[in-house]
Amino acid sequence: MTNLLSDFSNELASAAGRAAASVVTVHGRPRIASSGIVWRNGLVLTSDAGLRRDEELRVTLPDGKLVTATLKGRDGSTDVALLACDTGTAAPVTFTNATPQPGALILTVGRTAETGPIVTWGVVSGVSGTWQTWRGGKLDQFVRLDTAAYPTSIGGAVVDSSGGVLGMVAGGLSRSSVLAITRGTLERVAEMLLSKGRVARGYIGVGLQTVAIPASLKQQLEIQQDTGVMALSVEENGPAARAGLMLGDVLLAVRDQALTRPEGLHMALDPSSVGQELPFTILRGTSLHPITVKVAERPSRNAA
Repeated sequence: MTNLLSDFSNELASAAGRAAASVVTVHGRPRIASSGIVWRNGLVLTSDAGLRRDEELRVTLPDGKLVTATLKGRDGSTDVALLACDTGTAAPVTFTNATPQPGALILTVGRTAETGPIVTWGVVSGVSGTWQTWRGGKLDQFVRLDTAAYPTSIGGAVVDSSGGVLGMVAGGLSRSSVLAITRGTLERVAEMLLSKGRVARGYIGVGLQTVAIPASLKQQLEIQQDTGVMALSVEENGPAARAGLMLGDVLLAVRDQALTRPEGLHMALDPSSVGQELPFTILRGTSLHPITVKVAERPSRNAA
C-alpha cells in the first residue's frame, strides 16, 4: 500500500511538473496575480477576469524572469485573453486530444512569482456540449471541475492524470463552480484575438434594466412572463433607435424567446448575430408592438 500511494503521489507530481513548464504568472491586477499558459512562442493565453488593466502588464516566466507583455486582445464573454511577450525557454503547451470524462482525476496548475507552481487536485464533475455563457460567449464544451482552485490559479492549466493539458482554469464564467475552458474554445478565440484583437459581438445600442410587468397588463395583454427589460438609454442613430425603439420601451422577447433579464439579450447578440435582423416584441405603454433591429458589430465593450 505504501508503494502504491508513493507511486500515485509521484505520478501526480510528475504530471504537474510537465504542465508547469508551460505555465507563467500574469501580473494584470492589484495585489493578486493570475496565471497563464504559453500557447505559442511569444504568446500567452490567460483569463480575461485576471486582467484589470490593458497596459503595464508583466509576466513571470518559469525560470523566474520578469518580462513586459502587451495585450493582443481579450474577450470577456469567453473569459479568454491573449498576451504577447518574450516567453524565453518556456515550453509552448501541448494540449491533449482526450475528451474530459466525469469522474476523471484532474489537476489545476498555476504559478506565483514567489513560490512557483501552485497545484490543486480534484475530479471532472460534469461535462456537456456547447454552452453559452451569461455574457453571450460560446464554449465548445461545458466542463465543471470539483476542485478548490486558488485565485492565482485562474488562467492556469487544467491537467489530466497523464500530464496532458485539457484546457484553462476559467475565472469569470461562474460564481459557484470552477470551470475549464477546453482546447477548442481557447484556440478558436485566440486565433480571432490574434488576427483582429477582438471577437465580434452584436450591438443594438441600448442600456437595459429588468422591470416587473404590472399584473393588470399581464392579464390584459396575455403576457406570460413576470419581467421584461426596459430601455433606459437608446443610442442616438444606433441600431435600436433606427428601428424605432424608444426610451421606456420594455423588450419582452427576441426571436420569440422571452427576455426576462438583460443577460438574455447578451446571449442573443453572439458573433453570428452581426448583420442579422432580429425580431423583437416590445411593450410600449399599454400595447404590444413588433420591431426588427439590424444588429451591428459592437464598437466597444458596451453591454448591448
